[in-house]
Amino acid sequence: MSHLDAPGSMSHLDARGPMSHLDAPGSMSHLDAPTIIRTKRDGGALSDAAIDWVIDAYTHGRVADAQMSALLMAIFLRGMTRPEIARWTAAMVASGERMDFTDLRRDGKPLALVDKHSTGGVGDKVTIPLVPVVMACGGAVPQAAGRGLGHTGGTLDKLESIPGFTPELSKSRIRQQLCDIGAAIFAAGELAPADRKIYALRDVTGTTESLPLIASSIMSKKIAEGAASLVLDCKVGSGAFLKTEEESRELAHTLVELGTGAGLVTRVLLTDMSTPLGRTVGNAVEVTESLEVLAGGGPPDVVELTLALAAEMLDAAGIDGADPAQTLDDGTAMDRFRELVAAQGGDVGALSDGGLPVAYAETITAPRGGTMETIDAMAVGLAVWRLGAGRSVPGERVQSGAGLRIHRRPGEPVSAGEPLFTLYTETPERFEAAIAELDGGFSVGDQAPPERPLIIDRITSGD
Repeated sequence: MSHLDAPGSMSHLDARGPMSHLDAPGSMSHLDAPTIIRTKRDGGALSDAAIDWVIDAYTHGRVADAQMSALLMAIFLRGMTRPEIARWTAAMVASGERMDFTDLRRDGKPLALVDKHSTGGVGDKVTIPLVPVVMACGGAVPQAAGRGLGHTGGTLDKLESIPGFTPELSKSRIRQQLCDIGAAIFAAGELAPADRKIYALRDVTGTTESLPLIASSIMSKKIAEGAASLVLDCKVGSGAFLKTEEESRELAHTLVELGTGAGLVTRVLLTDMSTPLGRTVGNAVEVTESLEVLAGGGPPDVVELTLALAAEMLDAAGIDGADPAQTLDDGTAMDRFRELVAAQGGDVGALSDGGLPVAYAETITAPRGGTMETIDAMAVGLAVWRLGAGRSVPGERVQSGAGLRIHRRPGEPVSAGEPLFTLYTETPERFEAAIAELDGGFSVGDQAPPERPLIIDRITSGD
């Protein structure tokens, strides 16, 4: 039985658990962290008052990291009901400001505001080519992006490998960019500050793979950022936070419910994350691969997912007649990306002259000839984390040059002794641990693996 099946979890929507004194009338004055932790530890459901209090108290430093860590672990193990998740999300939205862009105009018309978010995967650099594609098609994208979490990379960490690029944008700067060029990719800042603190804590306390915490983290930022419509990429497989299709579907439906309840047009694509997306995993290496996509090339799976999500975003925003694929072919998406990078202080010249960070390299070669059968996304994600692309303590600097290149994807022929993976790090002593993570994470055999669809399903509010 997984933690999602525990009493009081998402799978038991009516199992509110034993009533504690936290649910009793007039109990607000007696709320305290130890009691709230015990209530969830013992399988109870937290009252609205308890959730509001603990989120506010943690945001303002009245609840310690150790106490919130204990509560997050209790939620990880015991789950949350749908009403609890909705309230937890609302409390995190209320911890900061909520942006409103409805007054913005371009050529006298309201902006078609739409955003996208991924639940987290290995090699998932899709936001980088996707945002300029949607810009080129007439959409406006206010993208509150995140940093790496656990074994998965973060869009901000990747973009910050471009010299000078900053995601620290003022509200007025975000508004100006949306009007002038049609997008801003920014750190959440004052949006859902409770989530910013909890997100960093989850990253280092083994509580990332929790459906309630994933859903509330994503939607608190997306509700607060001011988009009118939202498309979510919900990952399924070994490299996703939730491993089974059943859990990922439950997460998808929860995300749609939270978004729809907040007035957002919300759609979800369920996509495969059993194998890393594309041929690169890390920070600067993923930016380089994204540039290949924007130039009209790149790995087919990255292109497929970029175009599928773009089509969903344009439809959700009510934009008709645009062709996302054409923007890659004719270079307009690349032009929009360069505009975005320049607007946020990035060195546009570094995108074309090899100015992205480089690092020491180590190659893993094929032990035999045959066919690449499997590459486990989780093993690759952990290897890249070991190389320095992720964090082991909150606020730790990530290495822009850390990453991995996949030379042979599943189904491709392999010759004995040829390179399968190239690993990159700024600190060579990290190679040993990273190679150990990859051990057993791939196989070379005699048969190609069965093909898996990249896009598994589409979920909307009517489903």
